[in-house]
Amino acid sequence: MAFADRLLNAWYAGHPALGLLRPLEALYRRVVLRKRARFLSGESPSYRAPVPVIVVGNITVGGTGKTPMILWLIEHCRQQGLRVGVVSRGYGAKPPQLPWRVRAEQSAAEAGDEPLLIVQRSGVPLMIDPDRSRAVQALLASEPVDLILCDDGMQHYRLARDLELVLIDAARGLGNRRCLPAGPLREPVERLQEVDALLYNGATADRDDGYGFALKPTALVNLRSGERVSVQHFPAGQAVHAVAGIGNPQRFFNTLQGLNWRPVPHPFADHAEYSAQALSFSPALPLVMTEKDAVKCRAFAADDWWYLAVDAVPSPAFVAWFDGQLERLLQAPSQP
Repeated sequence: MAFADRLLNAWYAGHPALGLLRPLEALYRRVVLRKRARFLSGESPSYRAPVPVIVVGNITVGGTGKTPMILWLIEHCRQQGLRVGVVSRGYGAKPPQLPWRVRAEQSAAEAGDEPLLIVQRSGVPLMIDPDRSRAVQALLASEPVDLILCDDGMQHYRLARDLELVLIDAARGLGNRRCLPAGPLREPVERLQEVDALLYNGATADRDDGYGFALKPTALVNLRSGERVSVQHFPAGQAVHAVAGIGNPQRFFNTLQGLNWRPVPHPFADHAEYSAQALSFSPALPLVMTEKDAVKCRAFAADDWWYLAVDAVPSPAFVAWFDGQLERLLQAPSQP
């Protein structure tokens, strides 16, 4: 197991040796609190877009289901007649220039795996740039949009936001509730008291402090042919090689088990790069991966490689709350 994986497990399972990192945690907390205070006071400038900006992010290291939730928000806002744009850091992307407009025909190496997935699924106008405020300005200059979703960017205070949605893995929670490097938190837990809504991925019901949402498997899609089949395509008990290069691979493996398959787990680092050789496993079995991994593997996929398409399903209470927020934001749009 890689060091990063061991550290992640320690954060969420608890380990007494993490106490040795408390002095570094205290320094980290001071830095992030001072940074936020500078923006809140106006000492450090931030860009406010002329349309509402909704940040979808987290305060933890590790996957929480942001990409499926972004896709749900895109579709839901479109159903309200809104023109939606998305900005993203584009982690791992190497575009010719920044900001960069992501197109469906680009490679994951150029566009980043998550931005490419979002564009291929939804066709939404999407701009990547580590400077999210610059990405927003470039997007507004190229597309007429009514609302912008910011994929991650909770800690990117140079971009003013009108709504903050924070996603939390319901099973793992906040781990040991400590900040980096002694724990998985990017900001102190008190930051959650200032956000607009908490969404718990995997919660079976709404909670006192937030809303539940599920990731529902909807189809198996063949990487080579694009054939889309039911999740009942494989019989119960089917053994499959399971590949996941996401923040929490175990959640994907659990999903496959929930479909009554027998996954042989192959966890990879988040945003991992793949090759045919790296995914050549024995014995010969169908291979099932996440959609995020699939955008990087189509060029060398074998005939029996599939990805599992999943959709976010938020609770009715969240949908009602979010519709109320949309109405409020669009009646009183942000001022530049």
